[in-house]
Amino acid sequence: MLPDAEDEEKWLAEGIAGIQHNAFYMHRALDSNDLKDALRYSVQMLSELRTSLLSPHKYYELYMRAFDELRKVEMFFREETARGTISVIELYELVQHAGNILPRLYLLCTVGSVYIKSKEAPAKDVLKDLVEMCRGIQHPIRGLFLRSYLCQISRDKLPDIGSEYEGDANTVNDAIEFVLQNFTEMNKLWVRMQHQGLTREKDKREKERSQVRDLVGKNLHVLSQIEGVDFDIYKETVLPRVLEQVVNCKDDLAQHYLMDCIIQVFPDEYHLQTLETLLSAFPQLQPTVDIKTVLSQLMERLSNYAASSTEVLPEFLQVEAFAKLSNAIGKVIEAQVDMPIVGAITLYVSLLTFTLRVHPDRLDYVDQVLGACVKKLSGKAKLDDSKATKQLIALLSAPLEKYNDIVTALKLPNYPRVMDHLDNGTKKVMAVVIIQSIMKNASNISTADKVEALFELIKGLIKDMDGSQDDEIDEEDFKEEQNSVARLIHMLHNDDPEEMLKLVRHLQAQDGDVIGEEVSATPKKIFQILHQTIEELLSVPSPELALRLYLQCAEAANDCDLEPVAYEFFTQAFVLYEEEVADSKAQVTAIHLIIGTLQRMNVFGVENRDTLTHKATGYSAKLLKKPDQCRAVYACSHLFWVDEQDGIKDGERVLLCLKRALRIANAAQQMANATRGSSGPVILFIEILNKYIYFFEKGNPQITSSVLQGLIELIKTEMQSDSTSDPSADAFLASTLRYIQFQKQKGGVMGEKYEPIKV
Repeated sequence: MLPDAEDEEKWLAEGIAGIQHNAFYMHRALDSNDLKDALRYSVQMLSELRTSLLSPHKYYELYMRAFDELRKVEMFFREETARGTISVIELYELVQHAGNILPRLYLLCTVGSVYIKSKEAPAKDVLKDLVEMCRGIQHPIRGLFLRSYLCQISRDKLPDIGSEYEGDANTVNDAIEFVLQNFTEMNKLWVRMQHQGLTREKDKREKERSQVRDLVGKNLHVLSQIEGVDFDIYKETVLPRVLEQVVNCKDDLAQHYLMDCIIQVFPDEYHLQTLETLLSAFPQLQPTVDIKTVLSQLMERLSNYAASSTEVLPEFLQVEAFAKLSNAIGKVIEAQVDMPIVGAITLYVSLLTFTLRVHPDRLDYVDQVLGACVKKLSGKAKLDDSKATKQLIALLSAPLEKYNDIVTALKLPNYPRVMDHLDNGTKKVMAVVIIQSIMKNASNISTADKVEALFELIKGLIKDMDGSQDDEIDEEDFKEEQNSVARLIHMLHNDDPEEMLKLVRHLQAQDGDVIGEEVSATPKKIFQILHQTIEELLSVPSPELALRLYLQCAEAANDCDLEPVAYEFFTQAFVLYEEEVADSKAQVTAIHLIIGTLQRMNVFGVENRDTLTHKATGYSAKLLKKPDQCRAVYACSHLFWVDEQDGIKDGERVLLCLKRALRIANAAQQMANATRGSSGPVILFIEILNKYIYFFEKGNPQITSSVLQGLIELIKTEMQSDSTSDPSADAFLASTLRYIQFQKQKGGVMGEKYEPIKV
């Protein structure tokens, strides 16, 4: 059973106390140049490292205390051999007589460092002897820290190119062999740790193994720092030997960490030129290894390398990096049959990111990645894994972010096939992302084929995909989604009218035309399509919006001088008003929209205009509430007097409208008096007075100064008889009368017209 934290702290304290106690006497011996006692107390001090009671983390603390003391011992050995008290060869032999093997080997490595530095023997021979002797410690923790000490004291004494310890050209291979051998033995010890102890404590052991992994990885870092390790040596010796050890150890923790180490410590250009060799190891790793993370890091490193200089891009093409990476990912996914779907998609996201950065012009590569992902997803139900869905969105978003143009993404046949594997809710999210990309980058969708492809991508926002009931839909979200689709329509454009019409519909030959023959894109055809589109709104239903669109189309037809089309749209608006608009507030809004639109129309002949005006006036007089009736009727007066059109200035019918409005206002007044005992809506009279003033100034002969005077007097009488004061009505009348007084004072033609009026 593994110790608890309290016991470990106690044992660590005892171990440190033992080191300090023996170090004290060792220092006295060192100060006295007493070699015999120095060795005796050094052995006793180092014997504390023989413990098996500590976890790697706590053992490291103990080791560092001993390491600090060994530096002083090494300095003493160097001074003793320099003074000639003892030769380094004799010292090397002497320490091997220490009673216990672990202290003996620590001292041997320490003397070995002095031995190499003295140059009395070739560095390669001493290093070979040390790395072999260290095989004597097979306890995983003790062996790892001993070999870590060997790596530490030897790293500046390797027979490398340019090193003071270089003997000849072949010694670089000896340095490499030493580090590789030490690495191999340390990795074996590290892997063996998983078998120490009870099965139920495996998770704790794996955590402890993670704590010492850097001891093993340090060897690879030393290898990468050897000057003599050029590309050829790396390719022929270093990489194959390291990969062989990684694959053969068959340990998932070691394989993941060491593959990551290889990627991180060696140069990117080496990885690119040995890509096939490096990638061949991945499918051979254990099924439980998190390969996606390591491969993703490799592709990120290569992407950054490609981005560092345009000069290296030809190398990527020369070594066919994309093909090799794509092939390796396929083999890894095939080999790891239990890999979660999120792992496979993550690999494709990384490969796509690599492709977009290194080969952005190769759309075939991009589509190939998407196609491989589709193949992996084929036969599976819609994704219910949130992490996998997130990665799939990342896969779909990457081309949009890179090209800033949905048109490019529309050229990828496999793009919509990937989207098909999203659930309906996520399809909507992705559709909104696509539309936002289009709006942000002002992408122009210019052909019918592109429109068709785009609408296939965003179909989740256009039609019900999952049969959701209305009460299940968030109304605010729904409005935002539909508004985004509406804004998208403005991005469909082509300067060719024929093509512009195709953007809305593929025209078919009709009315005797030969099938397949192009039909002219006339405004009438476009208005027909618009008419059919608006009709679809009635099935939603959304009558108020449909009515508004009918009126907008009528105004557009007016600008195209198409009287029959404009009349038809108005007719449809009236039918819609009669049959579908039932709410009183909606009726008021609709009537004023009708009146305002009809006033701006100039395409109608006398007969059509009279018909429409008569209907609008009739609808106005039939509104539910008297004030609404009054305001709608006096608004209709503008239909009979339009400044821009000489033929529409019928003063008599204007006056009839205004008189009718007065009668309705009077009826409203009487109803108010009967129900509340007050004067009621006097403000309606003031509003009508302002309409009289408007037409008086426009020159309507039926509106005279005496008519205005009479209306002013009527209003004053009504207000005086009002038992309650209405501040807003008082202010409105005062403002109106000030305006008349201002016109009189200003003089001129208008001043003369206003002169007879007494305010």
